[in-house]
Amino acid sequence: MSNNQKKELRIAHVLAGAPQGGAENFYTRLVCELAAENEFTQSAFTRPHNLRQKAFTLAKVGMQTFKFGSSIHWLDRRQYRAALRDYAPDIVMTYMNRATSLTPSGDYTLVARLGHYYDLKYYQHCDYWIGITRGICDYLIKSGMPADRVIHIPNFVDESDAVALPKDSFSTPKNRTILFALGRLHEHKGFDILLRSLVTIDNTVLWLAGDGPERDSLESLAEELGVKDRVRFLGWRTDVNALMRTADIFVCPSRHEGLGSIIIEAWFNHCPMVATESQGPKELISDKKNGLLTPIDDVDSLSKAINALIDNPQEAQQIAEQGYREYQAFYSRDKIINQYKDFFEKITKSSNK
Repeated sequence: MSNNQKKELRIAHVLAGAPQGGAENFYTRLVCELAAENEFTQSAFTRPHNLRQKAFTLAKVGMQTFKFGSSIHWLDRRQYRAALRDYAPDIVMTYMNRATSLTPSGDYTLVARLGHYYDLKYYQHCDYWIGITRGICDYLIKSGMPADRVIHIPNFVDESDAVALPKDSFSTPKNRTILFALGRLHEHKGFDILLRSLVTIDNTVLWLAGDGPERDSLESLAEELGVKDRVRFLGWRTDVNALMRTADIFVCPSRHEGLGSIIIEAWFNHCPMVATESQGPKELISDKKNGLLTPIDDVDSLSKAINALIDNPQEAQQIAEQGYREYQAFYSRDKIINQYKDFFEKITKSSNK
């Protein structure tokens, strides 16, 4: 290789997550969009997943699958580590606790991407840490990670074009305000608070997309509150942009939310929003400018904020427009991909010194 010829980077992306979820979706999106740049050789190390495999095949990214299970799966762990060595990456990026804990230090630069305030015992052996919010970066630095090796790179969303669904989809009566919420049906997401707020919000239907351990209890709560006929449990959906463009208001009632990629998804799709002051949304949203913020677990404040947007469509439109400008300025696909490319170049130069 001549001195002027630039070596193509080899990057391994390691995820041991669930079949569905925000982190899992972003993992797939990031790997595919980096592949579209045609500047790297990449391989995905992950659990079997048909939709992910199809996406990587279309993006011409190799995928190797492993159980990434507990200590009883010692043979699988050995096979994963052998496959990683054989791939001989320059950079290994790990996503979340399990993938990071199962990936040893090696003859590569190990980068952990954190989308939440995880237990850092799994991350001590890494070389660099990417926090997707400034709050997570501050947490890493205050916990002892070297500040010059902690990097802030946010998420971007699926920017594919979408057409809004008919307003009467999912047996929604005409002329009803459509509220939309999205996420794993887990206690952390605060969907019980959203259901309770519906009691004092008239002429609305809630489309709730997602699944998880709280689904049965949420359905029971909706029936107990007398709002079940105004709630549509949609399950996991792949048409989030279309749903966002159909909804009148997006609601994020989370008790805990690392970044809140759903916030920037709403911004991208021109959907006005109400969110609680959990970690990610509080960092992103300027109250009454690009969204409305309410206290966590406050049913009355949440219902009042939603009613305020329903009663003031001009304000809702202004909030949606400001949110879209915020997305384009700081969270677009091109801006985030360029940040990753700059980061890869920086750490490659550092490792070659």
